[in-house]
Amino acid sequence: MTISHAPPDLPAAPEKGPAPGGLASPGLEPIVPASVRRARLRSVPRWLRRTVGPLLLLALWQVFSATGVLHPDVLASPGTIARAGADLIADGTLPAAMGVSLQRVAVGLVLGGVVGTALALVSGLSRLGEDLVDATVQMLRTVPWVGLIPLFIIWLGIGEAPKVALIALGVAFHLYLNVYAGIRGVDAQLIEAGVSLGLNRWGLVRHVVLPGALPGAMTGLRYSLATAWLALVFGESINADAGIGFLMNQAREFFRTDVIVVCLVVYAFLGLTADVIVRTLERLLLQWRPTFTGQ
Repeated sequence: MTISHAPPDLPAAPEKGPAPGGLASPGLEPIVPASVRRARLRSVPRWLRRTVGPLLLLALWQVFSATGVLHPDVLASPGTIARAGADLIADGTLPAAMGVSLQRVAVGLVLGGVVGTALALVSGLSRLGEDLVDATVQMLRTVPWVGLIPLFIIWLGIGEAPKVALIALGVAFHLYLNVYAGIRGVDAQLIEAGVSLGLNRWGLVRHVVLPGALPGAMTGLRYSLATAWLALVFGESINADAGIGFLMNQAREFFRTDVIVVCLVVYAFLGLTADVIVRTLERLLLQWRPTFTGQ
């Protein structure tokens, strides 16, 4: 008699029938982790992600213009503005105006930058300098610099001088505040370390204070550039016979909203280009300073 040790046959698993009520069971969807979704978004080029917002705004603008929601007398359509810009470029009007405006901004930026940085160094590096300079600068800073236009006209006439002076004034205040804050924000332990290494006063300023104040100076430069373009708009309203502001004033007289928007786009483009240049310079000069860039 042979005894079999094989396990008994198991009953077959019952086949899955339809769900109660005759409904098929829903299929399972794969769960995608949030980290994977973020990785997919990061795989899209960053320049493409940054253009989504402006392109969406432009599309809505075109739709509203085509459907009559935006009347041409209120705001011209993007197509009309593009044609106006092409005409201004073709006849040389827009490049010439951009050249004049850029020259004014450059001169005002240099003058204001030199004055603001020099005052910040005097005030930030010395307590005596702070006592002599800071209170006066803070008092003048609270005065609306646009309100000084009538005085500038009386003092400097109606030529290029008041326009450049207005730009320089706005630039100087921003650079002063940020450079001064950068100098006073240097870690005192770094100063003590420099003294222990035998650095004299000039050595401390050169190797410790100025590099530590450089991030604040670059931030001040970015603010100064934004203020320079804003001051240019007001400055070119002072009896200007050339420049982007002059084109805007002419367009206002003839209700040319397309030309006005072209000039505004040029202002925005020049400001954005200047900011990109400063940010690139900031990355080159501050490679030693790792910062958080977002997740």
